[in-house]
Amino acid sequence: MRHRKGVRKLNRDSGHRSALIANMLGSLFLHERIETTDARAKVLKRYADRMITLGKRGDLHARRLALRVIRNQEVVHKLFSDLAERNRNRPGGYTRVLKTRFRYGDCASMSLIELVERTAVVVADAGKVAEAAK
Repeated sequence: MRHRKGVRKLNRDSGHRSALIANMLGSLFLHERIETTDARAKVLKRYADRMITLGKRGDLHARRLALRVIRNQEVVHKLFSDLAERNRNRPGGYTRVLKTRFRYGDCASMSLIELVERTAVVVADAGKVAEAAK
């Protein structure tokens, strides 16, 4: 029986899917907020929460496990030094997924995935943009 063995394939083979997830994780941890389709955001949330948990562990084996998935040393360094410290007291739920709109070309539902504990600089920039829009 194959009960509870499902994985979201995202219409890609395994190599393309792992590369997609690695690139999206790198962008999420670098920019701390990205917009993507709803299905991709749901898959990414699971991996991002696992990577931040590895960052909170902080040992060499956890760093090597994170490098196995992310494959970018600068992003992994930011994950283990900055993001892990920001989420040190949070027991889980490091990311949030917000549904935003439907994409114009193919009407795919888009979502915004962001880190819950974002830096004040990034949040302040978003506030300035909102004030300028008013």
